[in-house]
Amino acid sequence: MTEKVECVVIGAGVIGLAVARALALSGREVILLEQHDTFGTETSSRNSEVIHAGIYYEPGSLKAKLCVRGKEMLYPYLDERGIDYKRCGKLIVATSDDEVPGLAFFKARAEENGVDDLSLLTAQEATTQERLLSCKEALFSPSSGIFDSHNYMLSLLGDLENADGVAVFNSPVSSGNVTAVGVLLNIGGQMPTRLVAKWVINCAGLHASKVAKSIEGVPQTHIPDTKYAKGRYFMITGKAPFEHLIYPMPTNDSQGTHYTCDLGGQGRLGPDIVWDAALNDYDVAPAARPEFWAAAQRYLPSLQEDQLYASYAGLRPKIGPPGVWMDFQIDSPEDHGVPGLINLFGIESPGLTASLALAEYVAALA
Repeated sequence: MTEKVECVVIGAGVIGLAVARALALSGREVILLEQHDTFGTETSSRNSEVIHAGIYYEPGSLKAKLCVRGKEMLYPYLDERGIDYKRCGKLIVATSDDEVPGLAFFKARAEENGVDDLSLLTAQEATTQERLLSCKEALFSPSSGIFDSHNYMLSLLGDLENADGVAVFNSPVSSGNVTAVGVLLNIGGQMPTRLVAKWVINCAGLHASKVAKSIEGVPQTHIPDTKYAKGRYFMITGKAPFEHLIYPMPTNDSQGTHYTCDLGGQGRLGPDIVWDAALNDYDVAPAARPEFWAAAQRYLPSLQEDQLYASYAGLRPKIGPPGVWMDFQIDSPEDHGVPGLINLFGIESPGLTASLALAEYVAALA
C-alpha cells in the first residue's frame, strides 16, 4: 500500500531534526525518516560542539548568512530550554609574523558578515587572557561557545513530536521516483512501505548524494559527488590548559587542528582533516599523536606529547576537492526542476550552529 503525506524529511541528524521541526511548527504534516535506530548518530554527534560566530565564510554565502543568523537564534533557544552551554569565547592565533595580516583580513570579513564584536589583541593581551598561549597576535571572538548538542537534538525532536510530527527510525530510503502527484519513496527496514510526498527534503548528510541519485527523475547533473573527509580528535590529560577555544589560522577546507573543550572541562585537539576516508571509518590511530602534538605546539609549547591520547573521529560530507572552499548547496525545484524536492548537500561546519536558521531557510523554500 502507498501512503500519502505532505512532507517527508530524510535524515534525523541535527539538520533533519531542525527542518522537520520548522515544517511541523508551520502547520505541515511531517514524517522524519532515519535509517539508524536513533537520531544524530553520524556527523551530528562526532564534532566539537562549537557555536561559531561566522568569521571565516565568504560574504554573501549561505554559510556566512546562516551561521550568523543561526547563532542569533541558538543562544536564546538554549536559554529557553535550559540546555547547557558556555559562551567561552575564541582566540584565533597568528603564531608567525607572516600569519599576522590574516587576522585583520578575517576581522574585516567577519564585519562584512555582520559580526561586529571581534577585537585584535597583541601577544601580551592574548597571553593575559591565556597564560600558556604562545602567539604573535590574536583575534578575539567573545560570542563563540560550546554547548550540549545531544540535548539540543533531543529538544528539537520533542518540538517536532509536540507539533504532531512523526519520527520513524530504522527506515532507510532505498529508492524512489518522481511522479505527477509527488515524489514516491520506497522505504526499507523491517516493515517496508511506500510514501508519496508533496515535499521531500533530503537532509541525509553523508548519504545525501546517494539518496538523491536513487530517486528516478532527479537530474544527475544537479547531484554532486560526496567525498568523506575524516576529522580525528586527541584528548589532553590533566587540567585543561585554556579557558577559551584556541584556533590556528584556517586553510580553505579546514579550520586547522584547534583546541576545544567539552562542558565538563576536558580539553581536546582536533579535528584534523584526512581526505578520501571510507564511510564508517572512525578509527583514530595512536600513531597520529606526533602530528597533533606538533600542530598544538605552535600555540601551546608547554604541551607534552604523552599528554595526548587518541579519542574519536567524525566524517565531513565534502562536495569539493581538497584545498577548495565550498558553500552549502541547497537545491530547490527552481534549481533542478523537480517539483516538491529540496536537496541539501555538503552540510558540514558550521551546520550545527546554523541549524535553526538553515531550517528556517528550507521551510521558506517549501
